[in-house]
Amino acid sequence: MALKITTLAERPELGSSLFDMDHTWHEFMLQDPIADLFYPFAATTLAEYVLVADDDTEPGRPVARACMTPYVVKGPDLPDDGWDGVIRSGWLGREQDARPDGVSALEITVRRDLQGTGLSSRMLAAMREHAARLGYRELVAPVRPNGKHLEPHTPMTEYAHRTRPDGLPHDAWLRVHVRAGGKIVKVAPRSMTIAGTLEEWRTWTGLPFDRTGAIEVPGALSPVHCDVAHDHAVYVEPNVWVSHPLV
Repeated sequence: MALKITTLAERPELGSSLFDMDHTWHEFMLQDPIADLFYPFAATTLAEYVLVADDDTEPGRPVARACMTPYVVKGPDLPDDGWDGVIRSGWLGREQDARPDGVSALEITVRRDLQGTGLSSRMLAAMREHAARLGYRELVAPVRPNGKHLEPHTPMTEYAHRTRPDGLPHDAWLRVHVRAGGKIVKVAPRSMTIAGTLEEWRTWTGLPFDRTGAIEVPGALSPVHCDVAHDHAVYVEPNVWVSHPLV
């Protein structure tokens, strides 16, 4: 596959199809309200921070995307609110004309029919290279480990530091980041928060949500907290902060 990776700023004509690409995200994962501070601006204000890839078999049809956001660093520690935190910080920074001094990865999405072909690794390498070209000395990433959904009750602090005999992370996606030069820094315990009524959660998942307590949802990294008496359920997703030095 002859892959062509550019910024969306260089190829704005792909903006209309980039986010319609067939993907494997679960519906509930698309309901975080903080996402509205990034994605509506991804093809305009933030197009320089969105990478798009197509190949020579179907030029102009995206095969993968990679999104980053600039943000304002506050303090020496990466934020506990991870994904939500950097998006909010980036949006507030633009509103307040504050110069961003950090850049965070947000997601890498590969078209469904090309999952498992190594495109994620290539997009991660492209993100690192592009962040360096933009002048950043570090790319951080609130990583969503791709095997954690199989162990929703395992604490992320335990899962994130589990290793294989060769010392590399047990989780495949964390392993890709470490092999690329990243270092696991800490867990972001409340990286993304998704709340909804029970009927909304039924629509998003097809599950009954008819009992109070912890509900296992396919694709969720931790249980969803359901409260029948108060007609709401809340999902708090932990992620893993990975630092990629660029110099």
